[in-house]
Amino acid sequence: MIKGTDRNIPLSELHPFKDHPYKVEDNMEMDALCESIGKSGLLSPIIVRPRDEGGYEIISGHRRVRAYQRLGISEIPSAVCDMTDEEAIVAMVDANLHRDHILPSEKAFAYKMKLDAIKRQGERTDLTSAQFGQRLTSVEKIAAESDESKSQVQRYICLTRLVPELLQMVDDGRIALTPAVELSKLHRLTQKLIYEICDMDDLTPSYSQTVRMRKLADEGALGEDAIREIMSEEKANQRERIVIYMDDIRQYYPRNMLPKDIVADIKNLLHKRRLEQMRRKENRDAR
Repeated sequence: MIKGTDRNIPLSELHPFKDHPYKVEDNMEMDALCESIGKSGLLSPIIVRPRDEGGYEIISGHRRVRAYQRLGISEIPSAVCDMTDEEAIVAMVDANLHRDHILPSEKAFAYKMKLDAIKRQGERTDLTSAQFGQRLTSVEKIAAESDESKSQVQRYICLTRLVPELLQMVDDGRIALTPAVELSKLHRLTQKLIYEICDMDDLTPSYSQTVRMRKLADEGALGEDAIREIMSEEKANQRERIVIYMDDIRQYYPRNMLPKDIVADIKNLLHKRRLEQMRRKENRDAR
């Protein structure tokens, strides 16, 4: 539990946490947050720390600050805490990981920031966890505090090595986590080439394809022709498919809504449409 001195701080004195990985967007979730604050006020203060150059750095509450800006409220309840850089990073990451919808890229860079901070702390203190009663490695500590396995935390951190274009495909649900990890181990120029082929030919790599590309890369034989040949192979689960890109339907769904939930909603809408067509046909036949 983070404790600090409570006070109302003008929004003009607040500054975002440097390089924080969480996206603040004006989407449906933001609309709901604004409505909630407008009706019930702020349920918990944001957490900030003083800056040497003046003002305050936001540790937790970037979305709430944005909601206050949209609502035209000039001051926000805040808990002012003194923290080292490492303590601030850990607190910033942990405060946001409880959110219902977190993009893979957000989680990846959050875990990476926390890992680096814990390692720096480890230069001065050990990583013995009072909660778990044992000495933990940095990744094990993150896993224990996030309810994810050590290997899963490591997979997410691997995503930070992806070029932005491929990482966006992961966020959009076009590339799954496991093949994305394999792609992250390739040279960045090779990654860009893979993205260009995916984008040009409307393709997405499977896990088995990324494993084969990595093997050829290790052998020094992964060129454009080899990538295109591997990527153009028809996958059983891609036959007779319809591709809908997130950019085409983004206005209808929150950006961080899970792809599987979007697919479920679209199927539900199509089912309702089919029922309505059947009812209309029955009405016409009954005339």
